[in-house]
Amino acid sequence: MTTSDATEKKPLWLLIEENIQGLDSEDFSAGNLEASIQRLAGELDNAGYNVSQHGGNMLQLRWAMNEASKVGRPFMQDLSTAIEALTLENVSDPYAATDKIINDIAKTWPGLKKSERRADVIQIVEQTKLGLLIAKAKDMPDDQGIRMLIEEEVSPEVITGALEITDEKLQQVNADIEKERAERDRVAKLLEAVEGKSNEERVKHLFDNDVSEALIIEMAQVDQDAIDAVKKAMEEELKEKQRLEAEAAAQKKAAAAGPALDDIPSDEMIDHIEAIREIMEFSDQEKEIRVMCEQSSIPKALVDIAVSEPEKLDELEKKAEG
Repeated sequence: MTTSDATEKKPLWLLIEENIQGLDSEDFSAGNLEASIQRLAGELDNAGYNVSQHGGNMLQLRWAMNEASKVGRPFMQDLSTAIEALTLENVSDPYAATDKIINDIAKTWPGLKKSERRADVIQIVEQTKLGLLIAKAKDMPDDQGIRMLIEEEVSPEVITGALEITDEKLQQVNADIEKERAERDRVAKLLEAVEGKSNEERVKHLFDNDVSEALIIEMAQVDQDAIDAVKKAMEEELKEKQRLEAEAAAQKKAAAAGPALDDIPSDEMIDHIEAIREIMEFSDQEKEIRVMCEQSSIPKALVDIAVSEPEKLDELEKKAEG
């Protein structure tokens, strides 16, 4: 969206109409009409427009004054009323809005249908749209107003000025928008990989790839019930996975610990006790003894006795020898 430059010179026809709007009703009377025309011509001359000494421009002023006198009110009154009635919905297409305004007002003011005036009315409508967008943006929370103006292609300098934000803030919001677009592109590719699959499979695939719930709902076009169902199924899968992992860890721990004392065969018991005694000749430190016993695959139950009640090893050895 482009904006009009406040310092740009207005078209003569529009400035004439604006000046006419400032006249009083008596200025249009037969006795005052010519004086009013001459006064306006002088004002327009002072504004940088050659009117009083330019035949064509002077005729344009006379025609506008005559029309206003005939209708009984200034043209700008009707144009302003039409512009003030515009809403964002009306100006979503500025060209269509312009056509409607021109067609409606031209019933009273046929001169508005002149081709050269349409561009000026379009500019007024676009400026009105910009004002409506800015007003809406100021009422929006967080960064939503900034985002809306960016999406509407409002120029950066207008956004920063109208919303009183820094260039750095605008750059940050633009960067956030780019990240979101990149994420949408990523999700679109993820969805391509599960095209034709059930909603449950598609949603699970997106969850597995760390896509947010909000984006899943938006891009996979599913409702919250579908999201909740998949989350519940995934929770159950996770619980089962954790159960199996815990079971496997317990089995591994049990295997590492070796058999209980009563389950150790007599000949193995004798060999293990002999190995423990050899290890204890090298060290009397519990930690070192345990490490070396583990390396020698000595059952933990037997190692626990060796480091806590070593005298019981003799008893166990005699029992094993029968």
